[in-house]
Amino acid sequence: MSHLHPESQQGFVSLVGAGPGDPDLLTVKAVKRIRNADVIVYDRLVSQDILDLASPTAEMVYVGKQLDHHFVPQPEINQILVERAQQGKHVVRLKGGDPFIFGRGGEELQALAEHSLAYEVVPGITAAIGCTAYAGIPLTHRDHAQSVQSITGHLKQHGEDINWASLAQSNHTLVFYMGLKQCPQIRQNLLNNGLASSTPCAIIERGATPQQRVFTGTLDNLAVLAEQAESPSLIVVGSVTQLHHQLAWFGGDAAE
Repeated sequence: MSHLHPESQQGFVSLVGAGPGDPDLLTVKAVKRIRNADVIVYDRLVSQDILDLASPTAEMVYVGKQLDHHFVPQPEINQILVERAQQGKHVVRLKGGDPFIFGRGGEELQALAEHSLAYEVVPGITAAIGCTAYAGIPLTHRDHAQSVQSITGHLKQHGEDINWASLAQSNHTLVFYMGLKQCPQIRQNLLNNGLASSTPCAIIERGATPQQRVFTGTLDNLAVLAEQAESPSLIVVGSVTQLHHQLAWFGGDAAE
């Protein structure tokens, strides 16, 4: 696989993480790639402010996914990337957060590799890091959590079921992506495996954007909190979420 600069060759794909929402959190390399791209293939969670960085002549291809509705199936997204690169274009595949954290970036690179196409990865700040930081929730803290784990909220949709027993630890921070609809099952599975119903929780809606809202409560009422929130939201379980009230610095007052 070639490691040449994308501008030095024809047919190149940059897999770029757009971060959690705030365009100022883009990396310098991400901004360069977006500005110089011939084609931008982007997801629903990429803000207009970030898309506005692209050249006016760039082809913009929307392939966003929403809950229970895939606008463009994953195999078709893979084919779009392959075809545009085979046409000799510099393609930026732009994903919210980081492309390797529940972003199917690995699958897309596999499709490119199978066609011997050149690519690179430009990491982004993933939602677990960016959204919790903007909510004033440290993922680890000496007095609260010594480990953190990110979990997909698409429960048992692909592969094996989640090992809930390994997650139900009091000194652990859990971050569920794409789990808003699954909050009742998340709550019940954690309770069934011994996590206390009084365990603090938070739901961060539209984190790191001007529309951010943070809902706080306990594991016992997690499903009730979820009814107040809208997608995209991140679910955080663990005592670190208590620190939101003290450390919140971004946006308006926290929603309760």
